[in-house]
Amino acid sequence: QVQLVESGGGLVQAGGSLSLSCVASGGTLSNFAMGWFRQAPGQEHEFVAFISWPGRSKKYGDSVKGRFTISRDNAQNTLYLQMNSLIAEDTAIYYCAARSINLYSNRPSEYDYWGQGTQVTVSL
Repeated sequence: QVQLVESGGGLVQAGGSLSLSCVASGGTLSNFAMGWFRQAPGQEHEFVAFISWPGRSKKYGDSVKGRFTISRDNAQNTLYLQMNSLIAEDTAIYYCAARSINLYSNRPSEYDYWGQGTQVTVSL
């Protein structure tokens, strides 16, 4: 069973940058498509970014397009999210997720494994 652990969250000023990581243990991310989602208080999970296996296809949510970059290091079993030009609306808990079907999806229900999340707070 794949276990995912996110790290890299924290408090940052608007306009700043953060880099999130998601490490897999108990299994490999080989053949898994990966995604980042976020959830703000009182809100549903919002799709942030997707990357296929081994990494040729990438998709982004409209609210982060041009500011966030998803990548993966397959040798290290690690997924990344580089977040630039952060705004207050990016404040949320960020989750990485793994999907056993190597096709694009922005639906949380179509992902099989989830991390516990890491808090990102953007101050004005």
